[in-house]
Amino acid sequence: MNNEAKKVQKVSVSKDYSGQRLDNFLLNYLKGIPKSKIYSIIRKGEVRVNSARKQVFYKIKENDLIRIPPLHIKKIIQVEASNSLINILKKNIIFENDDCLAINKPFGVASHGGSGISIGLIEAVRNFGKEYRDCKLVHRLDRNTSGCQLISKKQKFLRECNILIRERKVLKKYTALVHGQWPDDIRIVENKLSKNINISGERMVKISNDGKDSITEFKILEKGKFFTKLSCNLITGRTHQIRVHTSSKSFPIVGDLKYGDKDKDKNFLNSDLKRMYLHSKSLEMKDLSLKISCEEPKEFKKMIKVSESESFLS
Repeated sequence: MNNEAKKVQKVSVSKDYSGQRLDNFLLNYLKGIPKSKIYSIIRKGEVRVNSARKQVFYKIKENDLIRIPPLHIKKIIQVEASNSLINILKKNIIFENDDCLAINKPFGVASHGGSGISIGLIEAVRNFGKEYRDCKLVHRLDRNTSGCQLISKKQKFLRECNILIRERKVLKKYTALVHGQWPDDIRIVENKLSKNINISGERMVKISNDGKDSITEFKILEKGKFFTKLSCNLITGRTHQIRVHTSSKSFPIVGDLKYGDKDKDKNFLNSDLKRMYLHSKSLEMKDLSLKISCEEPKEFKKMIKVSESESFLS
């Protein structure tokens, strides 16, 4: 689409977008237009579907003809990923078919650009080639969380995934390394979480009665002198859920700079084992016959082994 749309556009809906809400279609199609403007032109009837006014929640159908009024669209600078990042991500592809691909996201790579990050995993994937230009994230991982990252290649597949996510039919399991010896009787952590913005503008998640329900199942995989390796099964998928749940029980994730224990972490922050020890091990959607998995990085085993030395943590 041109940076300035000075004429009325008429867009025919393809099969891939059939069933999508009108507002969501326009938010994706009219990149560079503020969200408030898109809702305004729908509400005022400037957007027409088959010559009729529609509400934002109207679900478009194949061959619907959408009229879009003349708009001034902010120029979008195409971000190009470095060849080194593209090569790393291509080597980390763990599954791919016509609908999607899954990448074992490395620690330190953001899922998407923004907030001071010029380029993330999804922008890099869109630089893989022409057939990847319309790829979208099915879900997000924190920048310092490694592991299974599912990416949609088709809009229809993305919609199916979003429905399963809303219905809690996606099974996500993580591996975490926490400080201390996790008690055998803590198997489920359940509380309400809300997002807050602190003074510096950093997003934080806190336990609050006004928040949304969050549930995580925990299973002990291995115990060392100083650390415990846990399997974490997400029943809900709130922002920073595992990190907040483990920290709330006084067993923060090793290397978590936001919710962790800085004093305990300082012993290895200058070592080659420096990272946050949270890894997305598997993701399963039974309704789509899809399951992806990847083992935790070698640092997990090294950290437990090295920590057995009293001198390392002294």
